[in-house]
Amino acid sequence: MSKPLSLFFSVLAIVFLSAMSISISHSGWLVLLFGTLSLLTIGAGFIVRARLRRRNGTG
Repeated sequence: MSKPLSLFFSVLAIVFLSAMSISISHSGWLVLLFGTLSLLTIGAGFIVRARLRRRNGTG
Protein backbone atom coordinates (compact mmCIF):
# COMPACT_ATOMS: atom_id res chain seq x y z
CA MET A 1 0.00 0.00 0.00
CA SER A 2 1.30 3.43 -0.85
CA LYS A 3 2.17 5.85 1.91
CA PRO A 4 -0.51 8.43 1.04
CA LEU A 5 -3.20 5.75 0.99
CA SER A 6 -2.14 4.31 4.34
CA LEU A 7 -1.95 7.84 5.75
CA PHE A 8 -5.51 8.46 4.54
CA PHE A 9 -6.87 5.36 6.29
CA SER A 10 -4.98 6.05 9.51
CA VAL A 11 -6.02 9.72 9.71
CA LEU A 12 -9.64 8.85 8.94
CA ALA A 13 -9.67 6.18 11.65
CA ILE A 14 -8.14 8.61 14.16
CA VAL A 15 -10.77 11.22 13.29
CA PHE A 16 -13.57 8.71 13.92
CA LEU A 17 -11.98 7.51 17.17
CA SER A 18 -11.56 11.11 18.35
CA ALA A 19 -15.17 11.88 17.48
CA MET A 20 -16.20 8.78 19.40
CA SER A 21 -14.29 9.90 22.49
CA ILE A 22 -15.79 13.39 22.31
CA SER A 23 -19.33 12.05 21.85
CA ILE A 24 -19.14 9.84 24.96
CA SER A 25 -20.50 12.67 27.08
CA HIS A 26 -23.25 13.55 24.60
CA SER A 27 -24.97 10.45 23.27
CA GLY A 28 -24.56 6.70 23.32
CA TRP A 29 -25.85 6.43 19.78
CA LEU A 30 -23.10 8.68 18.48
CA VAL A 31 -20.53 6.53 20.26
CA LEU A 32 -21.91 3.45 18.52
CA LEU A 33 -21.99 5.24 15.17
CA PHE A 34 -18.42 6.53 15.34
CA GLY A 35 -17.17 3.24 16.77
CA THR A 36 -18.71 1.34 13.89
CA LEU A 37 -17.33 3.81 11.36
CA SER A 38 -13.84 3.53 12.84
CA LEU A 39 -13.94 -0.27 12.75
CA LEU A 40 -15.18 -0.22 9.16
CA THR A 41 -12.40 2.19 8.19
CA ILE A 42 -9.71 0.04 9.80
CA GLY A 43 -11.17 -3.08 8.17
CA ALA A 44 -11.35 -1.38 4.78
CA GLY A 45 -7.69 -0.45 5.10
CA PHE A 46 -6.74 -4.08 5.69
CA ILE A 47 -8.91 -5.21 2.77
CA VAL A 48 -7.38 -2.66 0.39
CA ARG A 49 -3.88 -3.64 1.51
CA ALA A 50 -4.57 -7.34 0.95
CA ARG A 51 -6.08 -6.74 -2.51
CA LEU A 52 -3.21 -4.54 -3.60
CA ARG A 53 -0.72 -7.12 -2.34
CA ARG A 54 -2.52 -9.90 -4.18
CA ARG A 55 -2.68 -7.85 -7.37
CA ASN A 56 1.03 -7.05 -7.23
CA GLY A 57 1.91 -10.67 -6.44
CA THR A 58 3.90 -9.95 -3.29
CA GLY A 59 2.57 -12.23 -0.64
